[in-house]
Amino acid sequence: MSSLAISASSHSSASAALVYAALLEAESWPAWSAYADVEWDVPAGVDRPARVGDVRTIRSRTGRVCFRERVVEMIPDQRFSYEQAAGLFTSHRGAVNLAPALHGGTNITWSATYRHTLPLLDVLRRRRLQMWVHDLASYANSIVSRNS
Repeated sequence: MSSLAISASSHSSASAALVYAALLEAESWPAWSAYADVEWDVPAGVDRPARVGDVRTIRSRTGRVCFRERVVEMIPDQRFSYEQAAGLFTSHRGAVNLAPALHGGTNITWSATYRHTLPLLDVLRRRRLQMWVHDLASYANSIVSRNS
């Protein structure tokens, strides 16, 4: 079965470090994404930063959609990559790339690969990815505005 590769970009006035931190901070996702709950699956009492191999559980606001993602690559302030570990779209792989913008801030490119399913679902995936990257940039911008 063929795959669908999509990519979406946005710009944030925030530093790459701040954008990267927002990606790793599970508690921030409900503030900027369509998800109600993002939780790192680490043993109780363990307090450490996320690392390659860690899994996080993501639930939609309706509670009907729940999936798990495994971190496959982390390059601080540059790249965060993941793959679907369990859920509806186990063929999903994604990466968020961060690059310094020429005139300041960070260019964010979120890319994902899915197994093709229905054409309408492919259109929805493109829209959703563009919303995620835009919302992430907007959230990081709001942090910069609050701290200036």
